[in-house]
This record gives sequence, structure tokens and C-alpha cells, in this order.
Amino acid sequence: MDCRAVAGQNIQVKCLKVRGPFRGPSGYDHHVRQFVRELDRQGIAVELIDLPEWSPITLPNQKRDLWYESLHRSLDARIMLHFCMPHQVRPQTDLININYTMFEASRIPQRWVSTGILHDRVILPTESSRRSWVESGFPYNRIRLCPLGVDADLYAMSHDPLHVELSDGSCLADYKTRFLNISELGPRKNLIGLLGTWLRATSRGDDAVLMLKLGCYAPGHRAHFIVQLYLLEMELGKRLQDAAPVHFIYDLFADEDMPRLYAAATHYISLSFGEGWDQPMLEAGAAGLALIAPRHSAYPTYLDDTIADLIPCHEIPAVYNGDSQTAAFFEGATWWEPDQDAAAAIIRSAITGKGRGRSSARDRILKEFTWQKSTRRLIEILEEANKEISKR
Repeated sequence: MDCRAVAGQNIQVKCLKVRGPFRGPSGYDHHVRQFVRELDRQGIAVELIDLPEWSPITLPNQKRDLWYESLHRSLDARIMLHFCMPHQVRPQTDLININYTMFEASRIPQRWVSTGILHDRVILPTESSRRSWVESGFPYNRIRLCPLGVDADLYAMSHDPLHVELSDGSCLADYKTRFLNISELGPRKNLIGLLGTWLRATSRGDDAVLMLKLGCYAPGHRAHFIVQLYLLEMELGKRLQDAAPVHFIYDLFADEDMPRLYAAATHYISLSFGEGWDQPMLEAGAAGLALIAPRHSAYPTYLDDTIADLIPCHEIPAVYNGDSQTAAFFEGATWWEPDQDAAAAIIRSAITGKGRGRSSARDRILKEFTWQKSTRRLIEILEEANKEISKR
């Protein structure tokens, strides 16, 4: 199929090749699916090429939309749009190569600078990612910004809360204040910091519960997390059983099932050290949850003090105590540690009902951060690159 069309002086993008993960539960898989779906709705044909080296974890067939498999077809496109880390891009010499990526700390690896220069454009979702690239020496004129979004039609609907039964037989809905965090196990998400804050802030008699929906995609991360949790209890002299309940969820959810999980909570909380975007935080806001987030990295792109409790932070060396390959990405960089005392005070205020009244983030997110708007911005970037590079 030849879909290179010229209209007047503007070279329009009618089709493109997209290479990225789309079969799994990760954030990258999710936004590849959402962009591809919306590109199709906005009249752009897509040849979708999987990135199997991204992760061995895939959603089971019953939780996947098999429509994406139908996009494995050959299109005579001029642009290859990659969704991956820069060193994973495989540039096609006869195509315009554009990579959508992000980063969660103050500086990107020098390997990414030298690799990224080989790409015609780098698309990032936030100003914080742009700063990390530019301050690492990457040419600013190669960078374009395009935020991510939410499915406004899905999140504008009401959804029945997911029924969750805790280990003691009680139901999640029995608790007045219900905190949620969705994270992949790993050092950057600072889950031990979140649990340490929970232990300090709550007691067994509090009418509150913390749900942690955890992804375990790297070998050894779950076992390491259990050891860290044991050491935290020893350090604080307090066990999880002595705090308000913590409930762990390891299930995989289809994209369309996520609103039911959000509907089961009242608050969404993160104590992450750094985020390229944090899709669950955005979706939680679209679902109407009260938001608690660090004041760093991606969060100020879509949150401010009127619609979220923002936790003060301070900059620290980015120490990634995990697999050596990922740790190398963060060498020489810094990220941001949330103030646990401030976070504990916010949690206490939420439980006692004495927190500052804030507007819901829902209306803003459903208006300003939709996949329709994000995809229109993406198309603008693609057409600009197509027009400029075609003149060379």
C-alpha cells in the first residue's frame, strides 16, 4: 500500500510504520496502543511492529485487544515512529526515524546522546524530560514535546468499583479512606519509602487502607522487595500488621478494566523518585480520585496545588540498586526524594478529614489531556518533520 500523498505544498502523513511494545502491561505498551488506536481514528494507517525485547511479559489473550494484531501489514510509509529507549531504536536508512521516549532523572546516559543524534526527531512528553536531554548535550532543535493522555470517553463514564477482599476477610469498601498506588517493582518507584511513610502515619485502628498494585516484570525484584520490607520493619520497630491495612494486588488488568480499580479507591498516592509521565496518576485524576504526588519531574505538567497535594522534595544522587544494565542509565544523574514527614502529614489529614479542600483534577484532565489532543499534536510533529526533511 502506497500512502505517501502530497497536497499543495504540504506533505501529509497518510500512513506510518510504528515500532514499539504493545502486547504487555507496561506504560510504554499502553501508550503505544492508545496512540495507534487514535491514529487510526484520525485517518492514519499504521503498520505496527512489535518490540519483543522490551519485556517477556505479555497480557493474556483474553485481556488483549487482538485488533492490534491485524496491523501487521506492509505499508509504503515514509516515517518510522519508534517507541522505545534510544539504544533500542533500529533506524531504517530510507525512512524518517522519530523516537518517542522519556527519562526520569536529571541527565540522560551519554550513550543516548550519541545514539539519539542519529534520529531525525526525539519526542518527549514533558519539559522535565526535555531539560534532562538538553542539559546532557543533546541538540534542543531535534526535540519536540507531545504529552500523553487518557481515554476521555472511558473515564467520563461511571464504573462499578472493583470488589476487593483483604486477607483478613474484610472488604475494601468497608474502609472510608482508600489509597491506591500502581507501580512496577523497582528502586525508582520508592515503594519502600511509601510503605515507611504509611507505617509512620497510620495505626491499626485507622479507618484507611493502602492498595499496592504491583508489576513484577524483572527476575528477583519481588524477592528483593520482600527483603527490603522486612528490613524496613526492623528499622522502624513496627510491622505492617501494626499499621492500617496494606493490600497487595499482583493481577494483570486490561486497559478497559482499570477504571474499576480506580473507582475502588478514594486517593491516589506516589512517592516516586522521578517520573517520565506516570500514567496511573493521570488516569486516577481522570477517575476523580484525590491526588498526592511529589513536586518533581513530570507531575507539574498536569498537576498544581489547586488540584493535588504536592509533596516537597530534595535532589539526591540517583542510586539504582537493581540490575546493572538499568543502573547504568542513572550513573551520574540525580533524582528527587519526597519528604516523608510531609507525605505522612498529608496521609493523616486525608484519614482524619482535615486536609485542605482542593478541586478535582478530573475536569482539567478530561479536557486538556486526552488521546485525541495528544495524537493531533503527534501528527503535527510528524508532518513538520516530513515536510522539512523532504526538502533536504
